[in-house]
Amino acid sequence: MKIIDGQDIVMGRLASFVAKELLKGEEMNVINCNKVIISGSKKNIEAEFKEKRSKVGSSQKGPKHPRLSEKIVKRCIRGMLPNYREGRGRIAWKRLKCYNEIPKEFEGKETVKLEKQKKIKFVAVKHLQKNN
Repeated sequence: MKIIDGQDIVMGRLASFVAKELLKGEEMNVINCNKVIISGSKKNIEAEFKEKRSKVGSSQKGPKHPRLSEKIVKRCIRGMLPNYREGRGRIAWKRLKCYNEIPKEFEGKETVKLEKQKKIKFVAVKHLQKNN
């Protein structure tokens, strides 16, 4: 079992690393999902997420896009897995758990640290979260 701290890590890099480890057979726990960052301009990222969530004027009912930050990160990781509905993608998907904060059972345990990015435009996932 590996624990990954997502604080100040770019979401795409985190997702690709976690997906590879899941496919190798590791059980992964991602903590601090609300502090994961998405690179790009804040204005464009917020507009893109708003557009995905609103289905005004259309009869389309899906796809559903998550509103909680841990689910946003989890969906991004799901996109990096091969066919998450069946086969080895499904088995790997079941080994993943994401948390907004550090749960009590993981306090004091060693975490895997990924490389942090410096001087980029970004938005934290918690700014995209909507609690409706």
